[in-house]
Amino acid sequence: MGASPLTSWLLTNEFGLLTLILAFGAAFALGTPGFGSAFNLFTLGRIMSIDIMIGFSMMVVIVTGGLNLSVGAIGVCSAMAFGWLAERAGLPLALAIPGALAFGGMLGAINGQLIVRSGLHSFIITLATMSVFFGVMLFVTRAEAFRALPAAISVFGKTRYLGYLSPLLLVSAGVGLGLAALYRLTPLGREMLAAGARAPAAELSGVRVGRTFVLCHMLSGVLAGVAALMVIARTGAALPSMAGDLGQDWLLPAFLGPVLGGAALSGGRVSVLGAFLGAALVSELSNGLLQFRVGEFWVQTYLGLLLLIAVLMDLGRRKFLARIGSLAR
Repeated sequence: MGASPLTSWLLTNEFGLLTLILAFGAAFALGTPGFGSAFNLFTLGRIMSIDIMIGFSMMVVIVTGGLNLSVGAIGVCSAMAFGWLAERAGLPLALAIPGALAFGGMLGAINGQLIVRSGLHSFIITLATMSVFFGVMLFVTRAEAFRALPAAISVFGKTRYLGYLSPLLLVSAGVGLGLAALYRLTPLGREMLAAGARAPAAELSGVRVGRTFVLCHMLSGVLAGVAALMVIARTGAALPSMAGDLGQDWLLPAFLGPVLGGAALSGGRVSVLGAFLGAALVSELSNGLLQFRVGEFWVQTYLGLLLLIAVLMDLGRRKFLARIGSLAR
């Protein structure tokens, strides 16, 4: 007799993450008076929305069993492309935004093509392109920021619904619903999952694995561009340093959300809701620890340990499933 739907849900990784979010939220609200204020919830929502989008950008590549270390570099390049289109070229937002996202998608496609054609692991390729993309961006822009951007994008970033809800969080939720529909309802999404789970078998089934991998990296570039536009909406400027040196400040959030959310690092299995909740938990922990006046260095240390624990748990899960499979045979 199978478990009921409610029991199955209670045993999921997503329910565990939701429980942790609520538990830590209650603890932070009781421990620090500022955590539950409307201003802090609004600030937390803006940070959370960006971390979620960064996690999505990595998740769509993890589904192939690969990595994209250039997420931050692509994001910065997309932001600077938007700044140039909106400020220097004078294009309206209706053209500048799609142009910036297309630029991010193009950089992602370059990653995908290099990986497919060279046969090297995505770790090597994206580690190299991370430096290349960032270096070329600095050379072309001379590391100058774009600050005279249309006021509408800053207004959007500062808008509050109900006094504390950021519209950026709604954008992340909308993108999450789109990704869930992609993987569950479309042939392309199922091909991405199949190619990541077992590429040779997918190839025999008619899936063009190389093309699918390129599309995954292209989608990753577009999502990195969306995250970059969110940062611009939050800060009001396109800055070369918005994601740190070489875009490395985005690497930890990029991994934490999907890995905590239950994505299989070997590919073939992701949870959009899990990645959303995983990134939300990381943002909440960072904000709450800073409210407790824990130093930034220690916050990064705790988050790094959290990632290490999540990776080790994923490794243990795969070994356990392999052992169960061998016993069943």
